[in-house]
Amino acid sequence: MPSEYLSKVRDLIKPKLQEKGLKALLVGSTLKLVKDGDTVMNISDKGEIVELSFKGKKYTYDKWYTKPEHLAKTITVTLDAQL
Repeated sequence: MPSEYLSKVRDLIKPKLQEKGLKALLVGSTLKLVKDGDTVMNISDKGEIVELSFKGKKYTYDKWYTKPEHLAKTITVTLDAQL
């Protein structure tokens, strides 16, 4: 069953993804951001935390403090700066 948290994040970042030529694939509890068949970023819902993998590094966020709007902002700022 898809993660409700990640569904909200996907909806919030959709305009930025389109601008950058990325697609969001929500597979169960993982949201993959893909460009030209290559995974750019993985966001995994692991219950109480969300794990974001980008360029070989992993970042963890506590869902209690990091609401979907906050994580979406972090993702869009990262995409702007890195892509």
